Amino acid sequence: MRRCTWARTDLSIMYHDQEWGVPQHRDRVLFEFLILEGAQAGLSWETILRKRDNYREGFDNFDVKEIAKYDSRKVSQLLANPGIVRNRLKVVSAIQNAKSFLQVQKEFGSFDAFVWAFVGGKPLRRKSGVSQAPASTAESETLSRELLRRGFKFVGPTICYAFMQAVGMVNDHDPQCFRYKEIR
Repeated sequence: MRRCTWARTDLSIMYHDQEWGVPQHRDRVLFEFLILEGAQAGLSWETILRKRDNYREGFDNFDVKEIAKYDSRKVSQLLANPGIVRNRLKVVSAIQNAKSFLQVQKEFGSFDAFVWAFVGGKPLRRKSGVSQAPASTAESETLSRELLRRGFKFVGPTICYAFMQAVGMVNDHDPQCFRYKEIR
């Protein structure tokens, strides 16, 4: 069975085979990936995958309403947690992103409705796969601008493109990968 070449470890193979590129429409899952992709900036995705359970525990299973209420005491608690990326800017941005996320939900009914509009409501399919994928696209640049305008942090075009790949807004599986044809 052929899969994308980046999936090499047990953890990344499991993530690749079960999650990466699968269209997600649940707001909690979309929020989780938005926060994790921002936390990944400057690090490997493998690092974030290893810390994912710690993020879920530390960030109340990505309950956006709870995170929006975090105060300086909770920030200090998170910065003392060796199981997550202890970068103050990234931790504080997660709280700001929760507040902005709630505003988007209020305006559009769901974050799902907002974000999927950037790809016309259905996944984009790339013919070249992840090995040839750009760092950003016109869609990720537009999404980034809109998120930044709405107060989100750590949502540059490259982070947005990785988010779009992760949540299935774009299918960047290599065409020879068994998941390429399975994901629609």
